[in-house]
Amino acid sequence: MATGACGIDCSVCRLNLLGECSTCGSGKSIEGAKKRGAQERILGAPCPILACAIDNNVEFCPKDCDDFPCNNFRDKRYPFSEGYLNMQERRRQAPPPSLSPIGERVVVPGEYWHDLANSNMGEICRRAMAVQRSASSVILPFLNSSLLVDAKKREGYVDLAERWVLIDHPLTLLMALVYLLNATEAVPMDQMVGVQELKSAHFFQGPHKLKTGSVLKRYGNNPEGFKNAAMALGGQRVDLADLAFKFTVFPKIPIYYLLWNGDDEFPANLVVLFDKSIEKHLAADSIWGMVNLVSDLLVLGQGISPLIARG
Repeated sequence: MATGACGIDCSVCRLNLLGECSTCGSGKSIEGAKKRGAQERILGAPCPILACAIDNNVEFCPKDCDDFPCNNFRDKRYPFSEGYLNMQERRRQAPPPSLSPIGERVVVPGEYWHDLANSNMGEICRRAMAVQRSASSVILPFLNSSLLVDAKKREGYVDLAERWVLIDHPLTLLMALVYLLNATEAVPMDQMVGVQELKSAHFFQGPHKLKTGSVLKRYGNNPEGFKNAAMALGGQRVDLADLAFKFTVFPKIPIYYLLWNGDDEFPANLVVLFDKSIEKHLAADSIWGMVNLVSDLLVLGQGISPLIARG
């Protein structure tokens, strides 16, 4: 591949086309190892970006390294400008996008807050396996943390290091409200089903296809990265596929991510499974939203911290 570990695509460079400069290759490639050796032999030292990528088993820094943009890019001011690196840093710290299947921004309907505020909080908590905090608020277990959902203030907070921090992510709030308002008496059945086994299987096509491609692209050749990202969300290992985790998004909503590593014969593959009881609590669009939420957090690889409001 003509893309270097730094992210520069050498195939669109005239120097590469003329044969004056070869690609560095990715941090996991034979080309990368050869380029490093040539740099050490001819220049006395390798490119620090390429060397770091190889030493840390990173394929492409902008895509695969959680520390990008690091000092290797900033100190040398090469190959990207300071403005570009600042943009990357700023946008990587932003919450994941809250988008509908057709790409519109998700907005939490006011009637959902109204319905929760006018519900029997004790009954809501009993069905949802949440804890009532006040007449208008509940504490809801969420992945490896908890959410404080306040119907009166129409706000949500996440427990971050034993401190309630305001959430700046409409999709998370929407999923929490939908779950609280719709959770039934049913409990998980410990029977996993695929999307095609759901009664609403026809829904998950076209723009409603489950969002797994970004996770596969991020971790298909990086199982260690997938493991780290999953564990940062409180994922529990399950003995399936090459690597699989169970995520308890909410108390009655376990979701399973199964990863098969790619090799020379077969490409990597990722499958999402659900507990058979999920449709007793959630409609198809909410199931889609739950997977979107987990997938985005996995791709970011920073646990739940991307959900908090900044500034």
